[in-house]
Amino acid sequence: MRVAYFGTWERGYPRNEHVISCLRGAGVEVDEIHVPVWHSQHKFALGPATLPRLGFAEARLAARRVDRAVDALIVGYPGQFDLPAAKVHRRPVIFNAMISLYDTLVEDRRRFQEGSLSARGLRKIDRFAFRSADVLVSDTAANAAAMAELAGLERVEVCFVGAEERLFSDRWTRPAEFEALFVGKLIPLHGLSVILDAARLLPDVRFRVVGSGQEVGLLAERSPNVEHVEWVDYERLPAAYASAGCALGIFGTSGKAARVIPNKVFQALASGTPVVTADTPAARELLTHGQDALLVPPGDAPALAREIERLRLDGQLATRIGAAGRRTFVERASEEQLGRQWRALVERAIAAA
Repeated sequence: MRVAYFGTWERGYPRNEHVISCLRGAGVEVDEIHVPVWHSQHKFALGPATLPRLGFAEARLAARRVDRAVDALIVGYPGQFDLPAAKVHRRPVIFNAMISLYDTLVEDRRRFQEGSLSARGLRKIDRFAFRSADVLVSDTAANAAAMAELAGLERVEVCFVGAEERLFSDRWTRPAEFEALFVGKLIPLHGLSVILDAARLLPDVRFRVVGSGQEVGLLAERSPNVEHVEWVDYERLPAAYASAGCALGIFGTSGKAARVIPNKVFQALASGTPVVTADTPAARELLTHGQDALLVPPGDAPALAREIERLRLDGQLATRIGAAGRRTFVERASEEQLGRQWRALVERAIAAA
C-alpha cells in the first residue's frame, strides 16, 4: 500500500511527523507532497502577505503529479485549505484535521470575536473541509464528536497524538531535586495562570516553564521559584522530561481544552515521567486518576498544588504513577499501536472508494 502525505502541512509539527513515521512503521510506503506555507511564520497568520502564498501553493498542489501507484492521499495538519487541491487527484482523501480552525482562532487564540464575520467564515471553511474528506481523523473522541456536530457527519475517526519513540523512551528516574516541568507554546488552553498560581502556593517547589507564546506576559510577575526558559531544542526535550519530578499537562477551562490531549502529555507518558493534568473528557479517554496520572479539576490551582506536593513527598507514588503511565502509553498510544490504526483506516478508505 502506498499513500501520499499531501498539502501545506506544518513540517516539524509532531502530529504530522509522527503520523508519517507510524505509517512507515506499519509497512505503508509514504510519498511526501508538500508545498510550505505555515512553517516560516506564525501558524494561521492569514494576513495580506499570506493569502497570495497560500493561493500559489494550492495551485501547485493541484497541478502536482501524483504517482499512479499512490492509493490514497492524507492531507496533513493544518490542511483546511488543501482539500480542493487534494480532490483534483481523484484518490480517496483522508484529512488528518486534528482540530478546527474555529476552535483554534476564535475559542482558543481569541484572534476573532465569536459571532463576527471572520468567525462565521472560519466555521464555514471547517465545515467545507471536513465534509470534503472521504475520511476525517481527529485526536480524541471528544474532539471528534465536536467536529462531527460542526460538519453534520455521522463518523469521525480517532487516532491519539502519541509521541516519537526515537526520542521519547522510558528514561525517567526520580530526581534528587524535585522540579515541576511545563513545556508548551503558552496558549490560553494551557492554563498558564493556573500553573503560576499553584507555584505561589508551593514556594519551596521549583517550577520550570519552557516555551513562549500568547500568554508569555503572565510570566513577568511569576514567583521566584518559577524559572522561565524560552525554548529547548526538540531533540533535548527527552532529557528535560527524564530529569523532572513531574510533567504538567494543560489546565485551561475552555471547550477546546476539554477536548484535547496535547503532545506534552504523550511525551511525558512515553518517558515514564509522572503526569499531572486537567480532569477532562479527553484525558479520561486515556488516563485514570491515581493509576497512570493525577487529574485535577480544570482551572483549580490549589488542587494542582496539592497533587504536585503529593508527588514531591511520596517517591513510591511518583514511581508507580510514572511506570503505569508508561504502560498506558505502550498499550494505547505507541507507534506500533497507532501505526496499526492508521493503516486500518487507510485500508477502509481505499476499500470504500
